[in-house]
Amino acid sequence: MKAAVISFTKAGYELGRKIRDWLQEQGYEAEAAVKCRDLEESIPESLDQWTRERFAEVDALVYVGAAGIAVRAIAPYVQAKTLDPAVLVIDEQGAYCIPLLSGHLGGANELALALAAAFGMEPVVTTATDRNGKWAVDVFAKKNGLLIRDMEKAKRISADLLAGKEIRIKMEDGKEAQEEPDVYIGLLEHPGWRRALYLIPKTGVLGIGCRKGVSPKQIEEAVVETLEAFHVCPECIGAVATIDRKAEEPGLLEYCREKGISLLSFSAEELSEVEGKFSSSEFVRQVTGIDNVCERSAVKASKGGKLLIPKQKKDQVTAALAVTEWSVEFEESICGGHGSGKPGTDDGKSPGGIRIL
Repeated sequence: MKAAVISFTKAGYELGRKIRDWLQEQGYEAEAAVKCRDLEESIPESLDQWTRERFAEVDALVYVGAAGIAVRAIAPYVQAKTLDPAVLVIDEQGAYCIPLLSGHLGGANELALALAAAFGMEPVVTTATDRNGKWAVDVFAKKNGLLIRDMEKAKRISADLLAGKEIRIKMEDGKEAQEEPDVYIGLLEHPGWRRALYLIPKTGVLGIGCRKGVSPKQIEEAVVETLEAFHVCPECIGAVATIDRKAEEPGLLEYCREKGISLLSFSAEELSEVEGKFSSSEFVRQVTGIDNVCERSAVKASKGGKLLIPKQKKDQVTAALAVTEWSVEFEESICGGHGSGKPGTDDGKSPGGIRIL
């Protein structure tokens, strides 16, 4: 994680360096800068340039000074809550700590509370769900490593909670849902649903086997067809795995680059040691030294996860999907005293307008 702190006076710079040191203790790669003509340490570039260079690169920006300075500095670069870094403002006396941007997904609220506790400041958190003590779906998703499929639906969930409406949550459990929930947590698609907000764990590992010279388009078509056939959300894929002799295959590398997915590779010997029942091909064994590439590499990369989709073949590509075991943590105030897995009290209801289906 990266963070950058900037201040505008001598007193602010002293506080800024202390904050930098604290951030480094928390595991951040942090820097502290000052823009003040009276100080030798003053940076030569403009505040706009300093902000522009860091806005897309760091996880947190801390401005020690007036809130107006920070607002004007970041205004040209604000994009979306899924992309923007956490932005905080702290007055130079260290009395107040205010998260300005990305309070939930960017972690600005959480960082503000931690900084306030460390430096004896008053945190000023203004997000509505926090102020009203309501469940924040984006915070929940971030803490549990879940991908939010539709931010507009996430906003609707927050608005409904603030309006006092009940929100129904369904955890994937292998059973058919009797009604469409407001929030669904899982990897499987439900084609008939239109309202539900999907929160998707990125625990899927896609195992790929392919012929030499295969194109990214061929891989894409094979993956799409495979996932659609088994009603699996494509957003669950966190990595692609294959045998080491395919690790430099141009089409596979390009597919992973386009999707922003890491590519993991294993030797035939490593794959042969994977336990489980896998489809076997004598041709694949003769070419690679192992009877199956896609299933074995998926299970290997998922650290022994469940093989959710067995070997599927299309054109010159074979694909399989394994899933690492996953769970989520709910706040006790939401889940009626149960901290993990499937939340809910005996009657399926819990405080805060939440009902578990």
